[in-house]
Amino acid sequence: MLPLADISTNIGSLPLKNPTMLASGIMDEDAGSMKRIIKCGAGAIVTKSIGLQPREGYPNPTLIELEYGILNAMGLPNPGIDEFGEEILQLKKSKTPIIGSIYGANAKEFIELGQKMEDYGVSAIELNLSCPHAKRYGLEVGSDPKLIQIITSSVKVNVKIPVFVKLSPNATNISEIAKAAESGNADAIVAINSVKAMKIDLDLKRPILSNKIGGYSGRAIKPIGVRCVYEIAEHVDIPIIGVGGILSGEDAIEYMMAGASAIQIGAGVYYRELDIFKKIKKEIEQWMDKHSYKKISDIVGVAHL
Repeated sequence: MLPLADISTNIGSLPLKNPTMLASGIMDEDAGSMKRIIKCGAGAIVTKSIGLQPREGYPNPTLIELEYGILNAMGLPNPGIDEFGEEILQLKKSKTPIIGSIYGANAKEFIELGQKMEDYGVSAIELNLSCPHAKRYGLEVGSDPKLIQIITSSVKVNVKIPVFVKLSPNATNISEIAKAAESGNADAIVAINSVKAMKIDLDLKRPILSNKIGGYSGRAIKPIGVRCVYEIAEHVDIPIIGVGGILSGEDAIEYMMAGASAIQIGAGVYYRELDIFKKIKKEIEQWMDKHSYKKISDIVGVAHL
């Protein structure tokens, strides 16, 4: 029997055929890899975070797999917006939305990047205001409500496509940061980015990562992500996209009950390979049919009632 559930969803004015999205930072560095993810059933693709100029990132080691997650400090390596734009142009005929992730040091850089992403044809922009390990960028911006509001509003008035704001769990009060993004007219909140963390080599008596501090992602951070989404949903009226440790349909449903209208999958691709999108979609449909839910919007935020 065909499933009765409708798993399409909307993030503001952006419709998605299903609520699964590829998170920024994995399998999104070129058109070829993004096309593979599209074929695997993702409802949307978020590109790697792109800056104005090419950036090499940090020297190795930059990633280590831990018992319950992945610790990395890549340092935002990317080819720069002008070269990366050629990759986006190759996806112009795709019916799956491409969301351009951007980072910058100030509002002026974010505006220029946002305009270029729009010109290249992305369906929405994700402002990376929360990378926990990139020097000059990230947490300094992502923990300041005033800067969040200024950057968000500055980008919004200079582009016509939706603008999403990705937040850090490392902020003291993530709800306050989310409210600042909403005040800047953000179309959605993305929560969460990776958790600031470290691993020390006992033999060398030194941090393993060359940058010492990295971002922790994967299954271990799911309870943190769910908590953040729940708290944000109590304070904003715009849609929320849940991220962090999603490996199954039940994980996705938990985020939705906390208040998320869609979810992003990053480490899940690392753990479960590319079939994870089809797997999670099927599990969401089966869970909804079993519990007599007809559409995603009926689940969103039910834990608050």
